[in-house]
Amino acid sequence: MNTLLLVLVGLFAYSAVGLFLSNRGLLPAAVKIQGPLTTIQTKRGREFIDWAASPTRFWRAWTNIGLGTALVMMTGMFVFLFAQGIAILRDPPPASAANQPRNFLVIPGVNDFLPLSVAPEIIAGLLIGLVVHEGGHGILCRVEDINIESMGVLLLTFIPLGAFVEPDEESERTATRGGRTRMFAAGVTNNFAITIVAFALLFGPIIGSIAVAPGIPVQGAYDGSPAAEAGIEQGDRITAVDGTVVMNESALDRELRTSSAQTLSVEINSGSSAANLESQTLTVERSLIIAGSVSGNPAGLNIDSEPIAVESVNGETVHTRRELFDAIGQTREASITTERGVVEIPIGAYLTQVMDDGPLAASGAPTAPGVIVTAIDDTRIRSSAELSTALDSTAPGDQVSVELYSQGTFERYTVELGENPQDDSGFLGVNIFPGTSGLVLTDFGTQSYPAGTYLELLGGEGGPGAMSPTGSVANSALGTVYVSLVLPLASTVLGIPNFPGFTDAVMNYYQLTGALSGLGTGVFIIANLTFWTAWINLQLGIFNCIPGYPLDGGRILRTSVEAVVSRLPIQHTHQTVRTITTSIGVVMLMSLLVLVFGPTLLGG
Repeated sequence: MNTLLLVLVGLFAYSAVGLFLSNRGLLPAAVKIQGPLTTIQTKRGREFIDWAASPTRFWRAWTNIGLGTALVMMTGMFVFLFAQGIAILRDPPPASAANQPRNFLVIPGVNDFLPLSVAPEIIAGLLIGLVVHEGGHGILCRVEDINIESMGVLLLTFIPLGAFVEPDEESERTATRGGRTRMFAAGVTNNFAITIVAFALLFGPIIGSIAVAPGIPVQGAYDGSPAAEAGIEQGDRITAVDGTVVMNESALDRELRTSSAQTLSVEINSGSSAANLESQTLTVERSLIIAGSVSGNPAGLNIDSEPIAVESVNGETVHTRRELFDAIGQTREASITTERGVVEIPIGAYLTQVMDDGPLAASGAPTAPGVIVTAIDDTRIRSSAELSTALDSTAPGDQVSVELYSQGTFERYTVELGENPQDDSGFLGVNIFPGTSGLVLTDFGTQSYPAGTYLELLGGEGGPGAMSPTGSVANSALGTVYVSLVLPLASTVLGIPNFPGFTDAVMNYYQLTGALSGLGTGVFIIANLTFWTAWINLQLGIFNCIPGYPLDGGRILRTSVEAVVSRLPIQHTHQTVRTITTSIGVVMLMSLLVLVFGPTLLGG
């Protein structure tokens, strides 16, 4: 039974129980249940809000700043949603995980990008967001002499969906237009403020107290691979191979490439949580397998789930990658015998894309997918790693001779390298598939977890091997915030696994250091709480800035339009205001519907 079906069953059961309790009069007067929705309404807390609203000059100044921010965000949201809606209608994108309607819901387990493992932190962040949002409305009501009828929260079963402050209609009507506008802007102002505070804490002392643990964090092992057969799995951390300490993925790869031993002794640190970590030594019997492939590879092999065993290369039996490359030697083509038969393929680095405006394309090289780089100058290229190594020794502006295989022929092209957005080396302007000739060949079979990359993107020290897929964008404060916001969607934006937070499943990959290390694993809990609080509060603030009723943006739009129209020499100002705001609201509603459902309904 999948998660969505379980959720639907749970909603039905909750609705049935709620209906029973309502019909029997067993619910408190403040609680109302309608289907899976629960409303809790109260008049308590008004005295506290009166006290909190006492520094009226501060709150007016505060929300005036927030109002300016809200107006900018409203304009941006209108342009963004309208442009996205038009783009989807003109050219519907194919349905994918990123644009599934359920992934617009902030419900852990239903949304593919919000894992159940951090549900408490997500719900806590949502509660904080709702409290400060509606608390802002309540405080500004009293600052502007608007009475409060009641306050409450709206729940989807036990999950907070929203909160509300119900102002007295008569006193709201008599309040000044500026006062009402500030009251509407107070919620998003507080959400943005909480976002800033949470990110400041996260990027400062919290991330500063987390470091990458030595070794290679294991994201998983290919089914049927030597590592999987030996028992290496997700959550493990490889610390040594045959007695040699390996600090990062490069060190592990170097050990595997240079060793011809068929049997390896691998030391790992494992455990399902921080409380039960242990070290153990496993024996890995190496055998060469094809664990992955790109569509259209020259061998014509497609890997579904089970890997393909490689038996020999150029007639020589091979068990390791070292034996593989020894058998290939300097030849440009090789005969590979697998359990599926014999294939003759060109050997090199497979290019999944040659950028149209890149240096390689400018040399006149073919740009169709499937081009294979077989040499750089006099250096034979037999894999993606060798191509990367060859380019690392170049600089922008260098001219190199690149040998390519395309459509059955080998050709050389003189290429002037461009500037690499990641470092100071030369740039070819291509995307490279890992492995050899579009095949992921491995004699070990683990996939590493980008623990250092995540830490680096969050403003910490990722250590050796950490990469920044976004280039220079993460070097600024706003860039770090942007990257943090897309980390839960990292697989669709950054090309790395989605970041769930510092959960038990990945805690083995990190160690504590710095000022907060005395808190122990509490640092990870605080990190998750601040991360998701910032993430959700920013989403709440942005969403409420959509200029459509009943969102705050729609209410601010109405008072703003009233202020402008009242100064124009026209009659029927009320009707004009209603026409403008309703039209914008309808456009926003239609744009939202297209954004949420368009790819699924139109893209197929």
